[in-house]
Amino acid sequence: MIKILVDSASDVEQSEAEELGISLIPMQIRFGNEEFYDGVNLFHKEFFERLIESAELPQTSQINEYRFEEQFKKLTEDGSEVIAVTISSKLSGTYSCAVKAAKKFAGKVFVVDSLNACIGERILLLYALRLVKEGKLSASEIAAELDCKKKKIQLLAVLDTLKYLRKGGRISAVSAFAGEMLSIKPVVSVVKGEVKLAGKAIGSRKGNNLLNQLLEKCGGVDFDMPYALGYSGLTDNYLQKYIKDSEKLWKDKVQSLPVYMIGSTIGTHVGPDAIAVAFFAK
Repeated sequence: MIKILVDSASDVEQSEAEELGISLIPMQIRFGNEEFYDGVNLFHKEFFERLIESAELPQTSQINEYRFEEQFKKLTEDGSEVIAVTISSKLSGTYSCAVKAAKKFAGKVFVVDSLNACIGERILLLYALRLVKEGKLSASEIAAELDCKKKKIQLLAVLDTLKYLRKGGRISAVSAFAGEMLSIKPVVSVVKGEVKLAGKAIGSRKGNNLLNQLLEKCGGVDFDMPYALGYSGLTDNYLQKYIKDSEKLWKDKVQSLPVYMIGSTIGTHVGPDAIAVAFFAK
């Protein structure tokens, strides 16, 4: 039997992991003296309620080697093999800890660096699930296929504010202040596992237009592969507006669009009211 383990940077919560038939290993997140497990005892909606009210940014911590070892031991006890999908190694030390733990389960545990996060990591997980259900490949072959296909994943996002990137020390206070004064919406993408600024637009409509230009520049969406849309914060209003404005991209190609709420690992840095699109490029 092949089992799948994923970290909570994929925005999968515990209840959804159970529905999908996979195991979730959550990131830890700290608000002041309070510590939580992402998606287990702090759900996405509660996280954003706290984030909006909090003067200080919460702290997220990588998943250590010991916690991975515990999970791998439990999952392989019945002779099963495990594929573990993690957040990009360029964004967290979690992948490195998973690899160290997997060495004690040689030939049984295969760790895949998604080179992505949130819905970008999620669609790689969904592809892994598809391959396991098809039952044609071994665990090592599935891990190799994921390593190959992950290079085609595109994650593009429009942020509502630069405030949280400034709080987290990702950009200077001066550029954040200037951006907020001008209503600049930064458009970011994940390139080779790292978050890069792909462009800036004044106002959300221009931000959405830029997002679509970048999407088409990537070669468009491969609708035969998993794809997803995401939003951060307490409402998906901005995302629904984007979907309506971008109807020509999806119309006649899909019956419905899978929409997910972004969780705390990435939500800490992008803040509320961000929208994101993740897909495998054609």
